[in-house]
Amino acid sequence: MTLSPAARWLLRGAMALGLVFIYLPLAIVLLNSFNADRTFAWPPPSWTTEWWARAWESQGARDALWTSVKAGLGATAIALVLGTMVSFAVARFRFFGRDSISLLIVLPIALPGIVTGIALDSAYQTAIRPMGFEKGLFWVIVGHATFCVVVVYNNVLARLRRLGGNLEEASADLGADTFQTFRFVTFPLIRSALFAGGLLAFALSFDEIIVTTFTAGPGVQTLPIWIFNNLFRPNQAPVINVVAAVLIVASIVPIYLAQRISSDSAAGGRL
Repeated sequence: MTLSPAARWLLRGAMALGLVFIYLPLAIVLLNSFNADRTFAWPPPSWTTEWWARAWESQGARDALWTSVKAGLGATAIALVLGTMVSFAVARFRFFGRDSISLLIVLPIALPGIVTGIALDSAYQTAIRPMGFEKGLFWVIVGHATFCVVVVYNNVLARLRRLGGNLEEASADLGADTFQTFRFVTFPLIRSALFAGGLLAFALSFDEIIVTTFTAGPGVQTLPIWIFNNLFRPNQAPVINVVAAVLIVASIVPIYLAQRISSDSAAGGRL
């Protein structure tokens, strides 16, 4: 399609406006983390790294960060196992209800977080609590895994459909059993999709707050929950800005890596 110069400039302007709309608030958060004024006067009267030092010294922030990391790793591990298994079942076998299963796997990420949280809380109150189990980090991991499975499933399913089954059939014809075929043929071909899906799953889990609110028990506080609880406390706003700035950077890294890995794989590269 050929566009006129005016149309091209209009599209470029719209793109620039959209990027400014998305990233200007994030840039302000980053700048305010160095703002010496507690009220965030603009433009900043001076710059300081004091708030970064205070954030580093905050035991609550460090504990919440470690809890988020553990929850993210646990949810990602579950998502990698379940998402990969379901994607193989859907991509490699034909059975009744296959399309329905695919829809059910993808549905949790489309549901509002509060709906998922209420459903998990109801399941806990009805089935788990009567058995004597209390809410804790494990229940947070289970809650996060419900939507983290989706990104792993989509990544691996897309890769399997693109690869087809010819190489696996050739491996079987040469005498390899199922596990040998998976180890030497299938896994090397899908590992970049697994890595990209795992990064996206960890990023989703790391910044989740709504589902965490319904699944975290007493004493379990992830970093987003810690930020929300301290947001309106006196003298905590500068530290919150620092933690938010760290989260912005930490969120960019896995998304960037996942995008690069997916792009390289689509172009024929391998991890």
